[in-house]
Amino acid sequence: MNQREISNLIIKHVGGVENISNLYHCMTRLRFNLNDKNKFNSEELKKIPGIINTVQAGDEFQLIIGAEVDKFYNDLLSYGIGKNTGEKKSDMKFNLSNVFKTVLNTIVGIMAPILPIIIAGGMVKVILSLLVLLGMSKDTQNYQILFFISDAPFYFLPFYIANSAAKKFKTNNFMAMVIAGVMLHPNFVKLVTEADKITLFELPVNSVKYGSSVIPIILTVWFMSYVERFVEKFTPKMIKTMLRPVLILIITAPVALIIIGPLGAYFGDGIYFIIKSLNENIPWAVPTLMGAFSPLLVMAGMHLSITPFAVLSVTQFGYETLMGPGMLGSNIAQGGAALAIALKEKKLEKREVAVSAGITALSGITEPALYGVTLKYKRTLACVMVSGGIAGLYAGITGLVRYAVASAGFLSLPVFIGDNPNNIINAVITAIIALVLSFVLTYIFVKVEHDEQPNLQNDNKTNEILKSIAHGTVVPLEEVKDEAFSTGGLGGGVAILPIEGTVYSPIEGQVSMVYPTGHAIGIISKSGREILIHIGIDTVKLDGKGFKTYVEKGTMVYPGDRLVDVDLNFIKENGYDTTIIVLVLNTTNKDIKVTGKDELSVSDELLQITN
Repeated sequence: MNQREISNLIIKHVGGVENISNLYHCMTRLRFNLNDKNKFNSEELKKIPGIINTVQAGDEFQLIIGAEVDKFYNDLLSYGIGKNTGEKKSDMKFNLSNVFKTVLNTIVGIMAPILPIIIAGGMVKVILSLLVLLGMSKDTQNYQILFFISDAPFYFLPFYIANSAAKKFKTNNFMAMVIAGVMLHPNFVKLVTEADKITLFELPVNSVKYGSSVIPIILTVWFMSYVERFVEKFTPKMIKTMLRPVLILIITAPVALIIIGPLGAYFGDGIYFIIKSLNENIPWAVPTLMGAFSPLLVMAGMHLSITPFAVLSVTQFGYETLMGPGMLGSNIAQGGAALAIALKEKKLEKREVAVSAGITALSGITEPALYGVTLKYKRTLACVMVSGGIAGLYAGITGLVRYAVASAGFLSLPVFIGDNPNNIINAVITAIIALVLSFVLTYIFVKVEHDEQPNLQNDNKTNEILKSIAHGTVVPLEEVKDEAFSTGGLGGGVAILPIEGTVYSPIEGQVSMVYPTGHAIGIISKSGREILIHIGIDTVKLDGKGFKTYVEKGTMVYPGDRLVDVDLNFIKENGYDTTIIVLVLNTTNKDIKVTGKDELSVSDELLQITN
């Protein structure tokens, strides 16, 4: 299945383009706001290749994709989703019974798109720190230029937040950035630095520096969205084009400088005080809790809501302890658990999933491990939480800090390099504790089903049921356009004209044959019957192009295991029939009872062998 087909299915199962009021993404998730929530079909979306899981967090619907989320997002934008969102009226509705969740969803929605900017700036700061350790002088122009390159993503953060917040609140993003420009204007910064008192029309303007700030600009853009709505409603049509932006600017900017900005700054100071108190009095508490409960935050999609406060901590203190130390332990624990499952799992496809998810988690992206492994094997989540909590406790006790914001994992360990040489050592020890402990606990306490291979007996009299091998339309065997199959000479069976390009195992058994081109697979069932799955007519001539197999001879398979991915469009473009034939060799159609349905999903019954 190609990307366009996947996008079509996604749009179909979220209710169509017209049902999508907003779409954005973070590092691993597509995040939708929908007009009609009832049209979100979670079960069908989970069946789409590339979608790991779905999550609903308040009014937001999330599709967990993983590292390829950009590809999904960009293709969906080609349908016109998100066009002109900056010009629409604000429709943010704050439900008083659910204010906390609404606020968190709003923060996540604003911060998620700009996270790459924050990570980029943080990693350049890390590189700069390494260069200083290697002997670069801070007085050189090389250092000074690299410093403002690394600092630009943070100092001008209000600009990026203004743009993102404007999209979230559905107001004009350029006007929002103009307001950010007012708050960061060099002349205003000079006034704040030099003047004893600042007034505007005799009204006091607080001396606040807004560089690197987060909360003031979010509140300001939220206020501006209502100003724009008010101006839009009452401005005469004849002069609206000229007057509307003037009124928005002249109303919003003074209110921002006199009231909203200072209020946001006071809120930031309160967060600063809380973080400072935690660091001084109970430094072990936050890393321990974060290490233990990060998987639950990720499941709820709320982990990014802490990012603004981590950024605030970095800009105020030069480091942060809210996310980095604890999430390092949690992410590495997820990776260790996944690798332990991979070692215990005997099914090739599931082993490959666990290995891939484990490596990804060790690199700092945990969704594939969380949904593909941790939540699918009993007790694994408990092992991960215990291991992450203990690793976080060590990080807290040793005073581990993170000097830049990035995904916590082995690849980002340099963000723990700073003035204290022991900090990076403690980070490595934290990661090792999490990895070893989670691997051992998972290996000992988690039971993997189907560890033993089924006993393949030659008993052709046992009735067996074959599940559908693909989502598609049933085609009677005699209508297949190949006499080798339609005459029943090879055996009884049925065919499917597939809608999607993934072929699954119909039965429990052992793979007896995988044709080198990938177009045909044989399976011996538990009772010894030979099942042949033949994908397409004459597709052997494609010499394997358009086919990707996931099993090999000897692999144990179960109903619903992925066998082959097929590029249906490629096969059609080359003039071949995509019909998939399923045969029970050495039987006749009298021995086969085919389903009465015309269209099948993967979990549906395809046929029953009656003799």
